Order: sequence, then structure tokens, then C-alpha cells
Amino acid sequence: MPRAVKLAHVSEDFHHPYRRAADPNGTAPQQHPAPQRHPAPPASTTTTPALPHVEFPNPPPTPSSSPFPAHGPPPASSPAVLLPAPFSQPQHFHACEMFRNTQGFIMNNPQFSYTSYAGSGLEQLLKYSMPAAFHDSGARYPPPKCHLGTRNDYIELITNWALGMSDRKEPILWMHGPFGIGKSAVAQSCAEALEPLNKLAATLFFSRSNSDCDDPQRVFTSIAYQIATICPSFHEAIDRCMLKDPALATKSLSKQFDGLLVQPLGQVDIAGSGLNGRVVIIDGLDECRGTEGQREIIKTIAASVEKCTTPFRWFITSRPEDSIIRTMNSPAVSLVLVSNFLYPMIREDHSLPESWPSEEALALLVERGAGLWIYVWTMVRFIKDQNSLGPKDQLRIVLEFAKEVSAKVGSDNPLVEMDFFYTLIIHQIPLKVRPTIQKILLAHSTLVNRPSVIATALCLSEDQFRHACASIQSVMKLQGSGPESMRMKFYHVSFLDFINDPQRSKDLCIYGAFLIGCRQELLMWLHKVCSCSTDSKHIVFPSSTILLEGTLGANYYVYVLVWFWKLCEASKCQFDSQTAWSLAELPFRKMLRLLPNHGVQAITGDRVRDNLTAELCDKIIRKGKCPISGCTSTKDVWILGHGENETVLMSSYSIYCFVLDNNQDPPYGQCVCGAWIQKRVLIRKSLSHNKEGFT
Repeated sequence: MPRAVKLAHVSEDFHHPYRRAADPNGTAPQQHPAPQRHPAPPASTTTTPALPHVEFPNPPPTPSSSPFPAHGPPPASSPAVLLPAPFSQPQHFHACEMFRNTQGFIMNNPQFSYTSYAGSGLEQLLKYSMPAAFHDSGARYPPPKCHLGTRNDYIELITNWALGMSDRKEPILWMHGPFGIGKSAVAQSCAEALEPLNKLAATLFFSRSNSDCDDPQRVFTSIAYQIATICPSFHEAIDRCMLKDPALATKSLSKQFDGLLVQPLGQVDIAGSGLNGRVVIIDGLDECRGTEGQREIIKTIAASVEKCTTPFRWFITSRPEDSIIRTMNSPAVSLVLVSNFLYPMIREDHSLPESWPSEEALALLVERGAGLWIYVWTMVRFIKDQNSLGPKDQLRIVLEFAKEVSAKVGSDNPLVEMDFFYTLIIHQIPLKVRPTIQKILLAHSTLVNRPSVIATALCLSEDQFRHACASIQSVMKLQGSGPESMRMKFYHVSFLDFINDPQRSKDLCIYGAFLIGCRQELLMWLHKVCSCSTDSKHIVFPSSTILLEGTLGANYYVYVLVWFWKLCEASKCQFDSQTAWSLAELPFRKMLRLLPNHGVQAITGDRVRDNLTAELCDKIIRKGKCPISGCTSTKDVWILGHGENETVLMSSYSIYCFVLDNNQDPPYGQCVCGAWIQKRVLIRKSLSHNKEGFT
């Protein structure tokens, strides 16, 4: 009777193509690889030499006794792969003695355990990592840490952000400050706080003085290695990736990121793995070797965050080096970034003593913030404001404010306190500049987020616009180097909510009375321009309008006209009777004739009507059948004015909107509203025209 044999462990020598066992039909048995262990111990005492490992780029590769690289076992779903033995030396394995002189036996469900002497993929990855830069590395012991009871404000804000308990949701946090102010200590303390909460993914502490801790090529390998040690399924995916392509760890940073993080993560159940929302800490990025590598690391991480290819939060610290600042402020990065700087930067810039600010002052500010990140950092930017008497005076103002407001609203309502602080910021703007700031904010809210257009509409030069916006740098910043690329970025939407809501901002609100006043001012201006001008090539402006050098009059007219109608459709900003009569008397045909020959903006007609009195609503704007003779339109169109001042508006993509457009010369065969004209009417008009020309 044939014997059943179960092999628990067989070396790769057994899989030599000339030594493999066969069943009675001559086919090779199915191979079932056992689960890999890390690290794999030697199979047994044997004279078989370990297959060599090749490192790139240094040290030079050890001469190999085999022309083939070592490979791990194939996935369980793959067919059996029988690997050849090295050719240089014969291999011996005592387990093979059991087959000597053996005939006619059958193996039932044999289990083969393959051992790769070159090690697992994770072992290979470790060789390309920087373990000396990990937060718990013995090479860094004892690591820099914040003294007990110090920097608690920063640690709390950062850990709250990491745990999703902050109002800032950006996935990248950048803390920057000069040398020696404790960035690494804060990062280490945060790592130690997050680790027991299972919220730490990986850490990397760069050190320029340690050649083992400054290599940009080993950043993503180090991160992938650490993630693999805490997530078994990611570990398995990394093993497969590295064994499939051992050179993966030597490729470009973008290739590494994709091959070692994005693709393995795609094989992991993120929700069940516990990786979602974990934090990767990269400290001292400025000490990473080479500015190009620093910039590439930032861009690669930001691109991943933008495309949602990794589930992590990224906490990065650095000095404020120019190349890093430019990269962080670039449009591709800044949209997913929240920036955080330490008070000592202000202290250093203004040569203030080490005792500034006092721990009491910091404690009060953090207490007033009640964990609301945007409140704390708005106060920091206010203290840093260069358009002031200096940080000492600004801090004094903030502390007095905090004490005064805390008595009014208590300690459990930071949102109300935030409104009080926004009020303080606006009140600090000089009275001469404040109306300009309010108009800039109003144009941003109702017109467009293009500073070049806003500045042109307000007749402000680029320098004047920048100088005005500097007075509110506590709540916003200008991004972009040139006028056309410039954009206004508000640190938090709560400021726009505040300044738009008359219940919260009272007389500082840009809607309500302020918007109505601006609308009346623009309406008076339009009356003057329409009374003096003939067409788009001959626009005459009032003497009070001084255009900037290089500004085309036609463009300026378009910006102002569009802004006026945008203010007309602003929600809950109704016209008073006098202004409504003035609008009804505006020569609408002339108004449109001064525009260039193309549509410039869609206006929501229903919203305009909502702001008009019932008495004058239809006299100013209404919907009805097109009154143009021969028009084939069966839909209602928008009509401005009444009587001789009546004019049809071009229809928009939406039935609720109309387009501001020069409607004097529509294309042949078309009506002003966009529909076709009946042929008989066209013929009659053509004959009439020819007759008049002959006469």
C-alpha cells in the first residue's frame, strides 16, 4: 500500500527542476506556500549558502554565487512555481535522504514551507530606511522633549488637530520657526502623546549632523516600513511589492510613494486597519539634504492629499527657509495646508526678551480659545501684525480684550467671543482705510475672487490694494506673485460669515446699509456715464473717476456695471422707493449699448425682482413674450424698462437669468433674445432697408 507522507519543511533544493517529486501521472504537485514570518529563521543547519543581497547605491554589491535574484513564494492564488537552485555549487539537504530508494509513494495534501535566505520584503525595505531617525530610536535617546507643563498649548492644539477635534480640517499641518525654539521637542511630545492612542503612523526626525538621518531618498521607505510594523495587511502588501521589484526602494520619490504607499494601501481595508486618520510626523524638513528633495517631498505629499490616495494626516516642522516657504505657499500645496508658527519667531524678529510672552499670557489666550484653533491663531497673527505699534502693544490689546469679553460671554462660548475679536480687528483699521476694506470684502463676496478685477473696479493700484489688505492680515492673506495670479485666501470661513451677517457684525457688516449705499453710489455713476456717452468706443466718465494707467475704459465700465447688477440681486437688500425710481429711469438701451459685443455676465432676474417694490417691479424688469416683431420664441424672455426705454435681454442658460450684453446688432436671422426671426419678416425688413437705401 502506498505510503502517505507529510513534509513539514523542505528547502529550495527540493524544488530543483530535476529533483521535484511527481505523482503517478507525472505531473508536479501543487505548491501551497506557508504564511511568511518576519524575520524568517534559518530552516536548519545546512551547508547551503544564503543568497546574497544587493544594496543600491552603496555599498557596492557583494559578488553573487547565483545569477538569479532571490524571490519569495508566489501568492496562494498563483500556480506552483518551481525555482531553480543556484548553479555554482551543489546544495545538500538532509531531508532529501527520505526519498533515497523510495518508490510508489503518494503525498496527500503536502505542506511546503519555503524559506528565502535573502529575507522578506520588509527586511529589504529596512535596509533603505533611516531607523536612526525614528522617534523611538536608540540613536536619539534621550530625545528632545518639552519639559513637563511647558508648550502644553501647542501640544494640545496639534493633538486636537490630529484627533479630528479641531476646527481645522486640512490634512497637512506645517509648524515653522527659527532654530532653537523647540520644534523638535513639540514634535517628539506629540508623537509620544499620539502613539498610545493608536493615532501615530510614522515619524521621521531629520538631522543634518547625522548622515543616517538626512537622506531624501529614504523618507518614504522609512514611512512605509513603520506603517508595515503596525499593520499586518500592509506588511503583507509591502512584502509582495518589494519581492516583486527589489529595486523599488531606489527609484524616484514619486515612484517610491506610489509603489510603497499608494499601491500597498490600495490592497488594505483602510477602515478595518486602523490607519485612517493616523499622523505621519516629519520633523526638521529643512535639515533634509538638498532643497530640491525638500520641495519634492512636500509636493508629493500634497498631491496625495489632494487626490485622497493616502489616509494620513501629515505634521511637518521646519525652519522658515525660502524654498520651503515658496513651496508651502504655492497653490497646489496651500489649499490643503494649515500653517502654524511659534511665538518665539515674533520674539526674535522684534528682539524681545526670553520672558515674552509670559506663561500667564499664553495660558489666558489658550483658555479663551477653548480649543478653537482659528481663534488662537487669529490672535497670534493679530499680535504679529506689522501695521501696528509692535507685538507688545498688540498683545496688551488682546489681553485687555480677552479679560473684558470673558466677563460678558463667559468661558464656554468661544464662537461669540470670536465675533468680538473680529470686531476688534476691524476697529483697529484706520477710519480712512476702513471703507476701502469693506468695499474690497463686498466685491469679493458679490463679484469675484480676482483681486485684479476688484482693484480695477475700485480704481486701486496693485500696491494700494496690497497695502489695504495688509490691515486685515490677521484673517486673510494674498496668494500669488502677480496681479492676475493673485487670490484672496481667508484663514477661516467664520470671518466671512461674520462680516456678511448684520446680526453679528452690526454696523461693520458689508451687507445691509453698506451694500445699499454702494449700490446707490454706482447707480448715480451709471446715470452720469449713460448721459455723456454714445457707444462702447466713446465712453465718457465723470471727472471724479480717475482710471489707472493702462486700464481700458471699456473694461472698467464692464466691471462696474456687472458689480452694480450683482448688488441688485443680493439677497434681502431691498431698494427704497427713491432708489427704485432712479433705477426705473436709467436708460437701459444706452446702458447695454456701451458694452462690448459679447455677453459679459449672467444676472439672476428673480433675485433682482425680489428686492424691488411691487409698484415698480414690472417697470424695471419682468418676464414675458418677446415683443420683437417676427421672433419665433415660445418662451418668456427677460425685459428691462418700460415704454420707449424697454429693451429685450439676451437669454441665459437658465430661465432664471439674463445676460448683460450689447443687443443692438444680433446675428442676421436671430432675435435679440437668441431665437430665430421669421423669414417673411426678414424679407420685409430687407426690402425696406433696400428701398430706403435706394431713396
